[in-house]
Amino acid sequence: MAVNSAGVDGGNDSYPFIDYPVQTLDLMLATNVRGMFFSMKHELVVMAKQGFGSIVNISSGAGLTGVSGYAGYVASKHAEIGLTKSAALDYAERGVRVNAVCPGLVNTPLIADMVTENPELHEHLVASHPLGRIAEPEEVADAIVWLATGKSSYVTGVALPVDGSYLAR
Repeated sequence: MAVNSAGVDGGNDSYPFIDYPVQTLDLMLATNVRGMFFSMKHELVVMAKQGFGSIVNISSGAGLTGVSGYAGYVASKHAEIGLTKSAALDYAERGVRVNAVCPGLVNTPLIADMVTENPELHEHLVASHPLGRIAEPEEVADAIVWLATGKSSYVTGVALPVDGSYLAR
């Protein structure tokens, strides 16, 4: 079993598409996409040889939609989901499952810092989620564990939103 969870988000600065910094796009693609690609490449060698395994990639709800002002981040997250689906198809017959978890906003220090800097933001963030709150880290972890274990033995190639129904709107 493997979980690929490293990445960068580019910070809180947003830019219209034509002003999006090329160096930020390059960082997103190099870290998020190439990092996941190389991790999976090595994981798949081992898992295919043993005839079983599960890879869970951590992407983002931004990989399932567009987000104004964050073209590089969104592109990298869409690419991660593409890698996940392609690998799932390539290795299903070898007993290896590959899935992605796509969290919405999660109550992490990053979000706490944003809310501290801008208290009105908290209301907006909560209101944007139909469940009326943002996720706790444990809720995302539970989805990762489920996909990593035999409890999800018939699931592969899925990009699972864990987003309080944000994308269902």
